[in-house]
Amino acid sequence: MRSSSYSALPARALRALVVLALTAGVTAAVPAARADTATAPPAAPAAPPVAAKPYMGWTSWTMQSSKYPGLNPKGDYSYLSEANVLEQTDAMAARLKKYGYEYLNIDAGWWMDWSWTAHFDEYGRQQADPVRFPSGMKAVADHIHAKGLKAGIYLPVGLEKGAYNDGKNPIWNAGGCTTGDIVHDDLRTTNGWDSAYKIDFSDPCAQKYIDSQARMFADWGYDFLKLDGVGPGSFKSGDNYDNVPDVAAWHKAIEATGRPIHLELSWSLDYGHVADWKKYSDGWRIDTDVECYCNTLVSWENSVDDRWDDAPAWTDHAGPGGWNDLDSLNVGNGEMDGLTRAERQSYATLWAVVKSPLFTGDDLTRLDSYGLKLLTDREVIAINQSDAPPAEPVTASDAQQVWAAKNPDGTYTVALFNLADAPAAVTAHWPTLGFTGRASVRDVWNKENLGTHNGKITEALPAHGSRLFTVTPRGTRLAWTAHEAEEGALAGNAVVAGCSACSGGHKVGNLYTGGKVTVGDVVVPEAGTYQIKVAYVSGDPRSVLVFANGGGGTSHRFASTGDWGTVNSVHVPVRLKAGTNTITFDSGSGYAPDIDRIDVPTSL
Repeated sequence: MRSSSYSALPARALRALVVLALTAGVTAAVPAARADTATAPPAAPAAPPVAAKPYMGWTSWTMQSSKYPGLNPKGDYSYLSEANVLEQTDAMAARLKKYGYEYLNIDAGWWMDWSWTAHFDEYGRQQADPVRFPSGMKAVADHIHAKGLKAGIYLPVGLEKGAYNDGKNPIWNAGGCTTGDIVHDDLRTTNGWDSAYKIDFSDPCAQKYIDSQARMFADWGYDFLKLDGVGPGSFKSGDNYDNVPDVAAWHKAIEATGRPIHLELSWSLDYGHVADWKKYSDGWRIDTDVECYCNTLVSWENSVDDRWDDAPAWTDHAGPGGWNDLDSLNVGNGEMDGLTRAERQSYATLWAVVKSPLFTGDDLTRLDSYGLKLLTDREVIAINQSDAPPAEPVTASDAQQVWAAKNPDGTYTVALFNLADAPAAVTAHWPTLGFTGRASVRDVWNKENLGTHNGKITEALPAHGSRLFTVTPRGTRLAWTAHEAEEGALAGNAVVAGCSACSGGHKVGNLYTGGKVTVGDVVVPEAGTYQIKVAYVSGDPRSVLVFANGGGGTSHRFASTGDWGTVNSVHVPVRLKAGTNTITFDSGSGYAPDIDRIDVPTSL
């Protein structure tokens, strides 16, 4: 596994603390009470900073987007209404609040009528549709707050075309500024749907417009903003879709309100700008919508199963102040979810161990007993909310996978996944966790202590099934021998290339259509199957044949590391003989990842 900077608290995570500090400063300016007066009551405990942990809550979008019978009776996306939001609020307060769920997030369409015609105020800001939300957005937030919960709202990035009004709308609290000042003269479009004009932040009026929106949300009492269609990402790239300046402007505007508003970015954000997303926001969607836009809420193939491929590259970037968002967790409604029980558990398991925000789009008024169990398991939620780093794959991204994270107390969170369409056994080998010998195992979902296991644990899993364990080592730490790939024998197209992130500053690349590298002098004391650790670089998922001593190769799929300058590592099994061996990585007829180095255990 990669080393992680998880323990560092990013500056953006301190936003709420800064607000609290400023408040404390004002309080301190009040003259102190006389010594002979009654002692002032102790101050209330400080609220945690925004995004200190992955947020938990509910989103309206999942049911809005579904064609499940009865959800959208007035046409597509008509589920969103004040009555439905308040009903879900009351259900969350009654059923999920005590488990940590707190955000009620209103998604796209709150300013649209049933025909999807938008409403704007005289300053070009979205205004609630009076039929969908007859009491207005502030009243809805007030109801959510009265239940002890937090209110979330939504905007697409850019200046919506309907807000432009031929450039004549004034900007609130910005004398002389109009909507014509804040966009480019050629009215170039932006966001994932090209539904907005790109804002030109070279004009100071542009920041004033974002300030006016942030101020409106703060005055209404909102605690969360989903900014959607953000690029690079949302399947768009190029200058028109570079919304980093928008995100920076929103970050600045939110701080200026003095209200700790969580800023979440969506969707399929560009990995190449991860530093910007971390600097200016509190969370970022790493993938497309999880919803299937079909007659259920989701389906396994479209696109729950994508997350096992797409999450690994982002893992090291999650931590206090900013989290990798895998999208909504829709496992609570049984048939309406469109998943088997095994798929629902695997879905919940991955979200929990990678520390994705846990927010569901299910109908909270009709959770089935199994769904309620998945959403409210305190031990699983504790894994998601703990101070441990997110889990990442310790094996190749094959049909059977093992993901793991080392916890601060020395235990490991270990998840087994069978992503195949048929039942299969999955094994977690202790050497992939860094130790050998014995370990005690607890089955987290089933609340069973499974006793001590030597060297590994194997479970038979159904199609798309999973198990979740806490593993406590009782053995010894494993020793490894490192072998640099660039010191191996090259064949075909393979070349040694520079790599600043790689061990020794080099890697072997150009492994395609027959390119291969063979690492020699791999010495082990006894024959057996060794879990070798392979450090590699790959900007997209790729497969490679791995074999020893000229024997038959086994193909393994390696997840993307995000780009061609980032190194990750996974373990693959290789059968070695006692004494000296060779290990070969062969691209076969396709394209393989670049190989940095291998580490071979010094014992089984």
